[in-house]
Amino acid sequence: MEVLIAILVGFLYAAGVYMILRRSIVKFIIGIILLSNATNLLVFLSAGLTAGSPAFLSDQVSSQQEFSDPLPQALVLTAVVIGLGIVVFTIALKYKFFEVTGADDLDQLKPTDNQK
Repeated sequence: MEVLIAILVGFLYAAGVYMILRRSIVKFIIGIILLSNATNLLVFLSAGLTAGSPAFLSDQVSSQQEFSDPLPQALVLTAVVIGLGIVVFTIALKYKFFEVTGADDLDQLKPTDNQK
């Protein structure tokens, strides 16, 4: 199972970098989303997968069982909130950019270097 998740993480990183390098701002935002999800999965994978084990202790469970670590779960929860904020911010920037320039593709912008 861990090998499949590692392959998925690699695929998400590759797709995210590819989308960020595109000239469209919408594809850039999709690339940020893919990179954020890949990083969250990587943190989960690095913590180790323990199926069916809670992250807390109870009176009925013996202390000999292997428990999942709650720290990576808390880190990923925080990363999801921060990633959502970054995506919303980039969507707001894209909206303002389109409102001012009228173009989504960066190749359609008028060159400003040659104007004097």
